[in-house]
Amino acid sequence: MNFTEIAKKRQSCRKYDATRAVETEKMEAILQSAQLAPSACNGQPYHITVCMGDTAKAVAKTTQSMGMNAFTSDAPIQLVLSEKPYVKTAAVGAKLKHNDYRSIDIGIVPAYITAEAAAQGLGSCMLGWFDAEALTRLCSLDGAPRLVISLGYAKADDPLRQKKRKDVSELITFIK
Repeated sequence: MNFTEIAKKRQSCRKYDATRAVETEKMEAILQSAQLAPSACNGQPYHITVCMGDTAKAVAKTTQSMGMNAFTSDAPIQLVLSEKPYVKTAAVGAKLKHNDYRSIDIGIVPAYITAEAAAQGLGSCMLGWFDAEALTRLCSLDGAPRLVISLGYAKADDPLRQKKRKDVSELITFIK
């Protein structure tokens, strides 16, 4: 599968098959892809906490206030991305150039994770709605939680949905 095929296949999974565990080798491939994600000065200013079993269920609960994200309870794995300090060179660059490289890096790694999950035949959903204090306590984080990614097999009745995206002309400008 080439990257465009992966991008067309990947969607936010809203129905996980709670009866299917994710194979170790698939999880290893996903985490290896995360490790290979580019970052400013190769600093990788984030940490990934892999939550399974009862901890995954508890993490899912942190994403479910106000009726949100009920589907996460069926995902067997929850990845929690937390912020770590810059490496010195990236910190200097961020200050001099007034650019938040850490947020960019924390945005790139989930793209790698979810693309590899799709390549492995798994569903994923990136979640920014969570109780940060509860998540920090639950996962013993020493950096601010920034994103939760649910992973697992999609149920058979969760078909590929049509992608609703802006027209290319709204997103891209060519200048000669």
